Amino acid sequence: MSGALNIFKTVTANITTTPTSVYTVPIGYSTVVLMAQITNIGNSTANISAGLVRTGNTGPSTALISGALIPTNDAISVLTGRLIMNYGDDFQVSAASDDSSQLTLSVLETLTG
Repeated sequence: MSGALNIFKTVTANITTTPTSVYTVPIGYSTVVLMAQITNIGNSTANISAGLVRTGNTGPSTALISGALIPTNDAISVLTGRLIMNYGDDFQVSAASDDSSQLTLSVLETLTG
């Protein structure tokens, strides 16, 4: 397998009411999520949820944050430490209303094979 040993990435996404996988660990890599921040860009308090979906599951198998309220013009950190993800795992987010918030995710992918 060829590829870079370590790859830093920033992933951004607008959060919708449909639980959406915004990042999936690629084949041959494991990932450390270094930072996950959600910002309220709407005109009212945003209600958001985020979770880790392990390979093969259809919903958040581990809720990282659930029903968190973010005031207007504010942001929250979803993680207080690092999150380790393995091949095929998904980082999933949703909100109570469409286009009320945005996610910024910073990850480090490391070649495993």
